[in-house]
Amino acid sequence: MIIGVPKEIKNNENRVALTPSGAKELTRRGHRLYVQASAGVNSGFADADYVAAGAEILPTIEEVYAVAEMIIKVKEPIEPEYGLVRSGQLLFTYFHFASSEALTLAMIRSGAVCCAYETVERADRSLPLLVPMSEVAGRMATQEGMYYLERPRGGKGKLLGGVPGVKPAKVLVIGAGVVGTAAARIAAGADADVTICDISIPRLTYLADVMPRNVKTLMSNEYNIRQELRDADLVIGSVLIPGAKAPKLVTRDMLSLMQPGSVLVDVAIDQGGCFETSHATTHENPIYEVDGIVHYAVANIPGAVPYTSTLALTNATLPYVLELADKGWERACCENAELRLGLNVVEGKVVYRKVAEAWGLDYEPLVL
Repeated sequence: MIIGVPKEIKNNENRVALTPSGAKELTRRGHRLYVQASAGVNSGFADADYVAAGAEILPTIEEVYAVAEMIIKVKEPIEPEYGLVRSGQLLFTYFHFASSEALTLAMIRSGAVCCAYETVERADRSLPLLVPMSEVAGRMATQEGMYYLERPRGGKGKLLGGVPGVKPAKVLVIGAGVVGTAAARIAAGADADVTICDISIPRLTYLADVMPRNVKTLMSNEYNIRQELRDADLVIGSVLIPGAKAPKLVTRDMLSLMQPGSVLVDVAIDQGGCFETSHATTHENPIYEVDGIVHYAVANIPGAVPYTSTLALTNATLPYVLELADKGWERACCENAELRLGLNVVEGKVVYRKVAEAWGLDYEPLVL
């Protein structure tokens, strides 16, 4: 198969979809690999590293899209790329279709085959291609929240862990999946007073057993969230419904319960955000204020640590990339139920129910 790796062009997206070691695995199996010039530089990988692995370097993104049968990326195509995607081409990347109608319609019009990392799902309901970036995003959510709690950054001026004689900051984590657990763990390690809430009693029971003593668990519902917001200094939103829009769990009126300078970090922004007042921001302009509350809603948080993120992502995606390349998407998805669930848009048809529901489109079950 002919495989292309374009350079990411989303704002401050420094990751690349494939490491040189991953490139070597593809080329040694006889696949032709084209990598856009400087695609891996910001992740610490030079063009020469890819050439040594058997890849060929192309100077422009247009050339990569034009030659490749399969495109592997990190983030969804953005508007300048829409016209480069062609009918029958396979795209394997994070799409998050439920957060962008424009992207969904563009990919339908393209006639491409869109396999989304975020909906590849195992029999146990785990999401193997979301986990590594969720681990990164969860850790960074607390890290960025700490930073923006500083007074010069617009926060209320609280040190997360306090000092002897001064109470620590209070952190509320909404959602106890991979992101929320990672965020709570980092906050706990900084000696904050942490509460993590979720709708799953078994999950809360597990976390109550394994988390440090400064992490408390709480059932997630509107009443409890309202109560916690009154003295929360940092709130991290980390809810996920695979392939669907995130529910709005903190509404505009709830901001009035919070103290000025408190910080909201919406890790769910890729799926539309779980705070009503959230809108996607960038690493270049990461924050804004609503009613005196600092909002951080960067849509590609792991892009700030591209070396770590690229290695972690390739570790997870490479087995699936190899299967798609070796077998072609139809056979691979027929034989592998996990990959089949990754198919969202196929040759003009929406084949993932929650994407269709998000935008009122026809859902057409895929028959392989």
